[in-house]
Amino acid sequence: MKTMALSEYGPDSPFALTELPKPTASAGQVIVRVQATSINTIDTMIRNMGTDLGFAPAAPAVLGMDFAGTIEEVGEGVSGFAVGDEVYGCAGGLADLQGALAEYMPADARLIAKKPQSLSMREAAAIPLVGITAYEGLKRAGVGKGQKVLVHGGSGGVGHIGVQLARSLGAEVYATDSGDERLSVVRDLGAEPIDFKAETVEDYVAKHTGGTGFDAVLDTVGAGNLTNSFNAVALNGHVATTLALAELDLSPAHLKGASLHVVFMLIPMLHDKDRADHGTILAELAKLVDSGALKPVVDEPRFVLEEVGAAYDRLASGKAIGKVIVDV
Repeated sequence: MKTMALSEYGPDSPFALTELPKPTASAGQVIVRVQATSINTIDTMIRNMGTDLGFAPAAPAVLGMDFAGTIEEVGEGVSGFAVGDEVYGCAGGLADLQGALAEYMPADARLIAKKPQSLSMREAAAIPLVGITAYEGLKRAGVGKGQKVLVHGGSGGVGHIGVQLARSLGAEVYATDSGDERLSVVRDLGAEPIDFKAETVEDYVAKHTGGTGFDAVLDTVGAGNLTNSFNAVALNGHVATTLALAELDLSPAHLKGASLHVVFMLIPMLHDKDRADHGTILAELAKLVDSGALKPVVDEPRFVLEEVGAAYDRLASGKAIGKVIVDV
């Protein structure tokens, strides 16, 4: 089968067209004919840092976690799926799990779900990693009806899904971003946009919460921005973040009695722990999509498999609006 693989790691390492044997389904797996995959920040981190991360695949490395495609083979012990089913998921591209930058991909059946019927393959491939991440963050933060929720990075991959999921849970949603186009996306998704370059945290907390703070904050920027989240959250509120790789003074969180939830959605893939939870979440997300409550934002430029290097560059440029997709 045709793949785009890395023979070595590093920011400038090229993806090369590589022929590898077509996989066969082991027990508990399906073989998917991949039709689209999306690029996530963690994919670029694996390419750039390689073995320093501790979970990069061995060379030749086939990356790509998210996918949408059609089942071509069903392994022993798999129920609920059949040949010909259109599915989506986040099931490879790290450790010993082959990724989606290939014509065919083996996937643990617990990590996938049937594709939303109302979406194209391109659109469906945009959802899995960011959708699961946003879902887990909001659930851990206890987001519910009537709450005021702040999403940092509202037009980003996790952020734009988080805005919509928070609204579907009945929350009143606000989201930070910058630039007219991104702020317009935030508004179109149903959140009150906040230009973080024009307003201080104190300003928008006073303006939108009367100074009491937001009930929950979904911080998709993380690291140093967590201090802004602690300053924005209400007493006894919740902050969920996708990026806590930083040394921080937790005093602002302590003085508010705030809870910090760190979401690392790769744990089920890396440690084979609670993998079925991801399949269940994806099925729930598909229902929300088909009900009209959730719609992925897909970046406009189109890339085919042989152009995956350009797709990675597009994401790294910071110019993408929504998810960068590669057609396979």
